[in-house]
Parts: sequence; C-alpha cells; structure tokens
Amino acid sequence: MKSIILREIKSFFGSPIGYLVIAIFLIINGLFLWVFEGEYNILNTGFADLTPFFTLAPWILIFLIPAVTMRSFSDEKKQGTLELLLTKPLSIWQIVSGKFLGALLLIIMAIIPTFIYVWVIYGLGLPEGNIDMGSTIGSYFGLLFLISGYSAIGIFTSTLSENQIVAFIVAVFLCFFLYFGFEGLATVLPSFSTVISALGMQDHYKSMSRGVIDTRDIIYFVSISVVFLSFTVYNLKSFKS
Repeated sequence: MKSIILREIKSFFGSPIGYLVIAIFLIINGLFLWVFEGEYNILNTGFADLTPFFTLAPWILIFLIPAVTMRSFSDEKKQGTLELLLTKPLSIWQIVSGKFLGALLLIIMAIIPTFIYVWVIYGLGLPEGNIDMGSTIGSYFGLLFLISGYSAIGIFTSTLSENQIVAFIVAVFLCFFLYFGFEGLATVLPSFSTVISALGMQDHYKSMSRGVIDTRDIIYFVSISVVFLSFTVYNLKSFKS
C-alpha cells in the first residue's frame, strides 16, 4: 500500500495538479480572509477568531478535492492501466486505501500553511494571545474529518467513469448534498429538522468546531469514509470480474 501512496503523491507533484491545488486553496482563502471586503474578512470582524476560515474552507474544498480525486481511477481506466494495477500483489482494499491516503495527504499539505493564520490571530488579539485555542483545534480536527469524507466520495466517483469531468461533477454534487443538502431539507421539514440535520456533514462539522470532540461526530465521519470506500471496492471488484 505504501507504494500506491508514494505513486499517487509523485503523480500529483509530477504534474501541475498538486501545486495548483495547494496554491488555489491558499490564494482563495487569503483573498477572502485578508483582502476582499465582506463577512469573511477577519480584519473587519473585530474579533481574534478564525471562524471565517473554517466557514469558508469546506465550500472551497467541495471543488478542490474532487479536482484532486477525479483522476484516481478514471485515468487508470482511460489509460488502460487499471487491469494491470489490479493484478499487483495487493488486495483491492489496499489499492483503494493507498489512493485515498495519497489524496488525503495532498490536501493536508494544503492545510498546513494555514497554521500561520493561527499565529497571526494570536498576535492580533487584545491582549495578545486572546484566541480560543480549544475551538480552533476542534475546527482543524473537524476540517480533517471533513476532508476525509470528501476524499472518499471523490475516490468513489472516479470509479464510475473514465471521463474525469463526469467524476468531478458527480463528486461535487455528492459533497455538496452531504454537506449542505440535509441542512436545506431540515428547513423544509422543520418538524424533523434535528434528525435530518444530523444526517449531514455540516451539523457534525459545526459540532466539532465548537471545540468539543464528540465520539458521535467522529463515528459519523469515519462511517462516511468507510461507506464510500466500500462502494469503491465493490465497483472495482465488479470491474475485475
């Protein structure tokens, strides 16, 4: 599996995709948080708080993560190398896990530079250091689990077609629906709003962003990842047979 992970990371950085993903994520966040006027501009909020970043990041990642994962198996199908990959002395679960972890590590690399925001906010606080570190750490954990869910969805959709654009569009739709769709349904059906909201990623992500790491939230995100990776394995087994 290690060879698959290294292969994925090398392929990301062997082309402009890896660099573009990291650069686009940081540039878009930087512009909205520090340059553009609006509700996401930290300097205009008057609070030493990273909430605007953690509110904005999931929406940017809805597009960036599918852009990373869309080629995982779609490209293998198009190039005719999927059959060769499946003959390697690795189980299908190991192959899928390697692809998944490769994509996950790339996105984590894009997140790491944002730690500088914590340092900047720490210095801007009055008094210095007036920042809710519990909420910030919880939000980063929530973002990590959210990235995991998005990546699993993207890996799954890449097995649906050899056309990367199709894989990208389907992944964006599924990520959007699972993140925001249930919140939208909850407003339509207020009588069941609590139950419906709990089915979506946003509810669990917000819960972790409050600085409380609840086992139910962790189980939810792990379940989402496992379910979509299982779908991926099932599709590959069908292809192999």
